[in-house]
Amino acid sequence: MPREIITLQVGQCGNQVGTEFWKQLCAEHGINPEGFLEDFATSGSSAGGDRKDVFFYQADDEHYIPRALLLDLEPRVINTITSSSYKNLYNPENIYVSPEGGGAGNNWASGYSKAEKVHEEIMDMIDREADGSDSLEGFMLCHSIAGGTGSGMGSYLLEKLNDRYPKKLIQTYSVFPNQEFSSDVVVQPYNSLLTLKRLTLNADAVVVLDNAALNRIAVDRLHIKQPTFAQTNSLVSTVMAASTTTLRYPGYMNNDLIGLLASLVPTPRCHFLMTGYTPLTLDRQTQSVRKTSVLDVMRRLLQTQNIMVSTSTRKGKYISILNIIQGEVDPTQVHNSLQRIRERKLASFIEWGPSSIQV
Repeated sequence: MPREIITLQVGQCGNQVGTEFWKQLCAEHGINPEGFLEDFATSGSSAGGDRKDVFFYQADDEHYIPRALLLDLEPRVINTITSSSYKNLYNPENIYVSPEGGGAGNNWASGYSKAEKVHEEIMDMIDREADGSDSLEGFMLCHSIAGGTGSGMGSYLLEKLNDRYPKKLIQTYSVFPNQEFSSDVVVQPYNSLLTLKRLTLNADAVVVLDNAALNRIAVDRLHIKQPTFAQTNSLVSTVMAASTTTLRYPGYMNNDLIGLLASLVPTPRCHFLMTGYTPLTLDRQTQSVRKTSVLDVMRRLLQTQNIMVSTSTRKGKYISILNIIQGEVDPTQVHNSLQRIRERKLASFIEWGPSSIQV
């Protein structure tokens, strides 16, 4: 029985990142931009091994529709999506653009109050999606915390979801602002602080994605001199797709969101997660072909330059680590790699809990 997850994309950043995420999922599951399965996905070994219905459902004509709500207070980004090649993928009833179309003006309070005025319409859309799933597990929110819509409207939705669905999990992918450059948004720190309070109180897990780190990875690792939004968004979508792999391709552990989070979150408030990814490529082009062993991958995941948060992993201590490794992996290699990491003390853990690396 699938444990469905409903995705909410809020604001400019949330919708751009969400769109890249759905493109990635379509590519992985063999679904074309119209929502129909490609021939290679229906025949042979690739057929039937995945759980598409965690993130998609099938319409009457058999094409797949994402369980996604596209919400924004200004039409620009959503117009781009509805005029792209993926326009027929989404359910048009699940797209909400404010009729005023003015946006939130990078102001948290404006986004919050505008969401409050139209909350019935948005909650009806969420309720309809929730009623359409057999055994809903939770919600996934994509947004940025520095703007107006993603932060203000995102905060309001977090509170409402927690109120209406207290037993469902809420996981967010939150893009944090770049601290290294002064922003053209003067009130960015206020927006971030007000949103952080809601992320602390109302979310079960927050995957922290830091713009400064994403830019650094694009420049240093991918050798792009001036990374565009599309390129950094595709990095985020790669991480989102990788972190939901175990939900979509059932294995013997971490088949649902609760299992995934239970191993990472020791106390309810301690739920801000860092992510790393290796080997990094853009547009599926391999920059340089190298032999990657399990130890190599696990060691790289502990290095600061592969982590999508601007903080040194050498100074602090880990509470827990979860590695998701894709491909042909021999369990003995994993065991040996874990022993090597322990022997070399590559990862230092907190004293007050079990030091666990789950794979």
